[in-house]
Amino acid sequence: MNIKRLLLMLAVVIGSLYASDAQAQACTISATSVNFGTYNVFNGSDVDSTGTVTYRCNGSAHNITVALTQGASATFNPRQMQKGAEALTYNLFRDASHSTIWGDGTSGTSVYQLANPPNNTNVNLTVYGSVSAGQDVSAGTFSDTVTAVINF
Repeated sequence: MNIKRLLLMLAVVIGSLYASDAQAQACTISATSVNFGTYNVFNGSDVDSTGTVTYRCNGSAHNITVALTQGASATFNPRQMQKGAEALTYNLFRDASHSTIWGDGTSGTSVYQLANPPNNTNVNLTVYGSVSAGQDVSAGTFSDTVTAVINF
């Protein structure tokens, strides 16, 4: 049986923007990894997993967006985890039905956006990941690093 261990790490970019108002706009962002666990090339089912992006903004921050980079891939669809020169394709989505690719708003992807985020409250966003079945890859650990970016 050919088994793979998969790990996708969401890196974190902390954004802050300073304005001349009494309270400067400020947001922080953090993320947990999407860990796909074991991938079996003989299994006919996709391997799904979730992770979390958490952000927190003060009352001066408005019109925020949270984007995910494409990682080491040349495109958002599909993203690729690497093991040396070998690739295992996957993607990250904003919805459990895997219909909206989470990206930077280009190439058919979508970003999370909110005009007025809650003041000084953690907001947890679920990242839905999926590795397509039927990929013939060798055993080993495949990984990618995707960065979560908050703009406000």
